[in-house]
Amino acid sequence: MMAQQPAHSIIAELEEAVRDGSSAKRIKTLRRVTDLFLHDGERLSDEQVKVFDDVLCLLITRVESRAKAELSKRLAPIDYAPFEVIQHLAKDDKIEVAGEVLAHSSRVSTETLVEVASTKGQDHLLAISGRANIPEEVTDVIVDRGEVRVIRRLANNAGARFSEAGYSGIVAHAESDDQLVEILGLRIDLPTKFLRELLHRAKDAVRARLLSIAPPALQEEIREVLDEIAREEPAVRRSFGIAEQLVKLMKELNELDDAAVFQFAEAGKFDEVIVAIALLNDVEPEMIARLMEGHRSDLILIPCRAARLNWPTVETILSNRPAAQPISAQTMEQAQRDFRRLSIETAQRTVRFWQLHNRIEKPAEGRTAAS
Repeated sequence: MMAQQPAHSIIAELEEAVRDGSSAKRIKTLRRVTDLFLHDGERLSDEQVKVFDDVLCLLITRVESRAKAELSKRLAPIDYAPFEVIQHLAKDDKIEVAGEVLAHSSRVSTETLVEVASTKGQDHLLAISGRANIPEEVTDVIVDRGEVRVIRRLANNAGARFSEAGYSGIVAHAESDDQLVEILGLRIDLPTKFLRELLHRAKDAVRARLLSIAPPALQEEIREVLDEIAREEPAVRRSFGIAEQLVKLMKELNELDDAAVFQFAEAGKFDEVIVAIALLNDVEPEMIARLMEGHRSDLILIPCRAARLNWPTVETILSNRPAAQPISAQTMEQAQRDFRRLSIETAQRTVRFWQLHNRIEKPAEGRTAAS
């Protein structure tokens, strides 16, 4: 009962502060309520904590951001902090208010994290990316929406958990980010198939640095993957001349659409499929060819989604592409789920990353050849 009294004794002061009080009076009352809670909070029952929750929620809607930021900083480390207050602070548009609880409070619900990650800006995503534990539902959203600094911080967080789609997306980000390749390559929870894709596209210098900084257990795995890649025969370069002429003409006549790509794939005309997807994405056919001839079917989903192809067309491409192992029904079902989950905006942004990477690499290759 001793712990209950302070909460009730302050109600009159609270009502006066809310009804007639100045900003300074409300802030003073907010601090007093917070002090009382921090002093007695561990000994309070759930019902008593609810009293503080209601009081604080009422006050923080009527004080300025500076006071809410102070409250956020005080409550963020507290495992017994009032639940609703924490959700309210976490959803604040201002990062100086939301940042502390997003980064440190164990009381922020997964639902709130998903909502904030889906609707707020990059500073909010950056704060969430530093949390001690981040569930897959949240990392999926961050991988989809995050910019470079956010993605790097998330990849560097050992407490972040990723779904298959999340791993696929964050590896796709690494196409144009050597630092991200190194960060991901050092994650002990990165599945081998994603490590293989990461190293397959990494520059030799990045591979060497990753080997030099990896702990012994990871070094062994990285060497094994690199040995596998070295044993692979390089893809045969083909001329897309005739196919390119045909598909370009179709584009000029406004006949290059999902139906046309479906017909090419169904007929096994994969030069035409490659050129069509390349033209729809405004990239070089060689880039699409590397994806089409690679061992991973999930990466093919990205330029297909960016080109606004429909699932039946994509399914036909995956089923009929040459020099590929047959896809199991389970893998195809997962591909369909990933395809429908992948936003067109994210797919187009990823393709632009890849395109920029190609443009950077080609002049470097030219200088090497010239020298």
